[in-house]
Amino acid sequence: MSESAPGGSAAKPPADRGRTTIADGVVEKIAGLAAREVVGVHAMGSGSGLSRTFGAVRDRVPGGAKSAVSRGVKAEVGETQTALDLEIVVDYGVSIRDVARAVRENVVSAVERMTGLEVVEVNIAVSDVKLPDEDDEEPESRLQ
Repeated sequence: MSESAPGGSAAKPPADRGRTTIADGVVEKIAGLAAREVVGVHAMGSGSGLSRTFGAVRDRVPGGAKSAVSRGVKAEVGETQTALDLEIVVDYGVSIRDVARAVRENVVSAVERMTGLEVVEVNIAVSDVKLPDEDDEEPESRLQ
């Protein structure tokens, strides 16, 4: 014997009642964290020291443009698929091809596992190489 809902159709299981949407920012954070886990990725986002400095300042200002986690990541999220663009800075001496491959694998794995979305592409732009003798230009906080 089957139960039916008012109107004659069979009742849907609870898991099938309603819709789940995932914001672009959620996918961007997941992808950003996954990319940073890869050995050889020095930073995400623009490679120039000045841009990193402004980004670090912007992150400390309430309502700053993007969280530090999702800096350098842009996601387009549809109902079942997502596409990602990442901008990374790599450490000097690493194989850029190998780092890019590892970033793609880690990002696709994390995003698909956590969201259930199919990742159709991960485009990676390497914007800079971090040299061993370069200082990270993090601004000092004015607050103590």
